[in-house]
Amino acid sequence: MRSSAIFLSLFALAACATGSKPESASSKPVAVNWNPDPYPSTYRGYPAAPTVIRNATVYDGEGGRIEHGTVFLSGGKVTAVGGPDTPIPAGATVIDGTGKWVTPGVIDIHSHLGDYASPGVDANSDGNEATGPVRAEVWAEHSVWPQDPGFSRALVNGGITTLQILPGSANLFGGRSVVLKNVPARTVQGMKFPGAPYGLKMACGENPKRVYGSRNQMPSTRMGNIAVDRQTWAKAAEYKRKREKDANTPRDLQLDTLAGVLNGDILVQNHCYRADEMAIVIDMAKEFGYKVTAFHHAVEAYKIADLLRDNHICAAMWADWYGFKMESYDAIDENIALVHHAGACAMIHSDDPNGIQRLNQEVAKALAHGRRIGIDIPDAEAWEWLSFNPAKALGIADKTGSLKPGKMADAVLWNGDPLSVYTRPERVWIDGALMYDANDPRRRPVSDFELGQTGEGDVK
Repeated sequence: MRSSAIFLSLFALAACATGSKPESASSKPVAVNWNPDPYPSTYRGYPAAPTVIRNATVYDGEGGRIEHGTVFLSGGKVTAVGGPDTPIPAGATVIDGTGKWVTPGVIDIHSHLGDYASPGVDANSDGNEATGPVRAEVWAEHSVWPQDPGFSRALVNGGITTLQILPGSANLFGGRSVVLKNVPARTVQGMKFPGAPYGLKMACGENPKRVYGSRNQMPSTRMGNIAVDRQTWAKAAEYKRKREKDANTPRDLQLDTLAGVLNGDILVQNHCYRADEMAIVIDMAKEFGYKVTAFHHAVEAYKIADLLRDNHICAAMWADWYGFKMESYDAIDENIALVHHAGACAMIHSDDPNGIQRLNQEVAKALAHGRRIGIDIPDAEAWEWLSFNPAKALGIADKTGSLKPGKMADAVLWNGDPLSVYTRPERVWIDGALMYDANDPRRRPVSDFELGQTGEGDVK
């Protein structure tokens, strides 16, 4: 009862911050998008103010580095980024960033927060509709629990401002993903990233053949995986043709999602480990006229980095996960560096509620692995793996992923070099709203599920 009361009081305070009374649930539908005011004074009830960070080292997210830099956030956007001579407007909150770093907010392209929520019990296991190999009709957002404590932990420990929530990988077609802003909300609609395209989670390799082969059904082999995939895409292509010819053709929710992929509206996010299988999937995509946006896990991406580059496909990888099943045995620590060095789109991802809190450290490991074999990638350039490249693979790079004027004011002030294990986020902004401040107990978001527990969300 205590945590529920605190949760409700927090939202009442947020409503007061806007100068209006909280509305009843029945008086107005929940808005999916943000405040349409281009210069909002609050973000979803959270106060925002023009803010200048000066004298910091700036990584702009697209490979640029500025010493003694200045970043100006206002109206929910990045307004200016430059050197120490950048004009500072009167009335702005000025933060001294001496000895600190400013970066774009971290984007995790592969997360299951909310649909495999904490605590990890069966009651919270909602990420896999493992009742058939083709389940393209399900949507991850319909499983997301906004109170998952993992969201606030990812914000305060990892500087995560945006993340893609995916279905699991038991199925060949796992369903739609959803892109979220990492803000506290009562509903998943309150977290959705405005205008972000949906993704389709697909999987190849061991998982689908193990899950369904163990039930004595297809697929039970890798050739079975591809056969079911191709038959499904053939059905989707026929459904698309029928719907275009006759709008009265009965809807099929499963084929609606696949037709969205064929139309280019939904982006394919494909779980795949082995290089040979990724190459087969690329061939299949060309056969049916769709595009793979990113291969996830991709532990053998280094073997086909040129193929990924030439087909404009990103690879979301770990720094050093290895050997936990057969298709992960040919993983190498230099994978990310080699893919980047070949000119392909490389990025880090978590697939883990703990790893999402340390993606900056994972990038540091991947950089060190590359440097040991002579691939010396600058730190600022490697930040692309954490922000700009994931934004590209999510179809939102025009809105976020780098500190460029006009983009969303999603930024992190780190208390030291962000590629050091000793560094943590000091402040995190999302659309210009200060969502976390390590120096202010009132700016330490925590799930109301944890409120009242020792050391978690104590309210004074």
